[in-house]
Amino acid sequence: MTSDPVRLGVAGLGRGFVLMIPSFRADPRVTLVAAAAPRQESRDAFEAEFGGTGHASVEALCADDQVEAIYVATPHQMHADHVCAALEAGKHVLVDKPLSVTMEDADRMVAAAEASGRHLIVGPSHSFDPPVELAARMIESGEFGKLRMIQALNYTDFLYRPRRPEELRTEEGGGILFSQAIHQIDLVRRLAGGMGTRLTAMTGAWDPARPTEGAFSALLGFASGAFATLTYSGYAHFDSDIWMDDVGELGQQKDPAAYGRARRALEGLDPEAEAKLKQTRTYGSGGEVEATRNEHFGPVIALCDRADLRLTPDGVEVFGDTGRRFVEAPFGPAPRRIVLDALVNAVRHDIAPPQTGAWGRASLEICHAILSSAATGQPVDLQRQCGIA
Repeated sequence: MTSDPVRLGVAGLGRGFVLMIPSFRADPRVTLVAAAAPRQESRDAFEAEFGGTGHASVEALCADDQVEAIYVATPHQMHADHVCAALEAGKHVLVDKPLSVTMEDADRMVAAAEASGRHLIVGPSHSFDPPVELAARMIESGEFGKLRMIQALNYTDFLYRPRRPEELRTEEGGGILFSQAIHQIDLVRRLAGGMGTRLTAMTGAWDPARPTEGAFSALLGFASGAFATLTYSGYAHFDSDIWMDDVGELGQQKDPAAYGRARRALEGLDPEAEAKLKQTRTYGSGGEVEATRNEHFGPVIALCDRADLRLTPDGVEVFGDTGRRFVEAPFGPAPRRIVLDALVNAVRHDIAPPQTGAWGRASLEICHAILSSAATGQPVDLQRQCGIA
């Protein structure tokens, strides 16, 4: 029945799942019926809260007849195998960003989705945020003329949050590019229609104790003639959330007195102790975030012919030719309701969102282009882009 809740299984009960829990709890259109995780404690916590079945392997989850769609929230380097297994088992898939680490794996996943006839959705990413969706529709309406330029900035403590060793190795999807730049790329592509053309970039890897990219800046052109500048630093000094009314990325109110907490928490820890600290952020160990506003990914301004659009946690501020106004993007009750809109529409109504597997592959191509341009000092022509259907 089209009105029945989507019966969802979850692969991976780590941080990604923890951040989706408030939306799963608040949205009756989705019911959690099974999960796969290596830790018995996590499986027990899932069964205690949601019922259903806790599986020790993703393969067992894929074979569960009660599951019709799977949310893949395992580490980046595992996405390809887990997504393909789910698709081959006839399940629709929502996979956390990035789609994969390598372009070869991305090709394999897109091909598996096409062969299965099932939907592959890449998210949650900040391209699903209500203010981003609102701004995209405002741009698409043509009310303000053509989109000309986008500026996106974000300065965070990302590199100094607790990490497993592989999360500090670029080749395994570590660093800021595959975990953070992908958000910025996704939301800028959503605003500009998706079709990137050429990119020039530089990156920074400035801490030998965290030997991966911690910062980047890029200039990205689009087929429409618009262009975007993207800058990100995860080095835990300046915090650009002060430009977002002290609202954190996840929609939580931040305490300015907590400045420096990330770096202080790592003082004196060896890699094993740091990995254990990260476990305190997984399901069953606490670490949930109480959001009161929409999520965001730092300051974003879209410049059109007749207005500049400033995205905020509460909506879009329009700076027109002779006046300014604010258009609200309502919050809740499910913080990530647009992600669940996409899942329900795909499973129940066969309607794909913009963020398909091909979309995720195009965003991943830009991550690799940033690395390539930074290494060679040359611009990179993009070959695997897609627009919005």
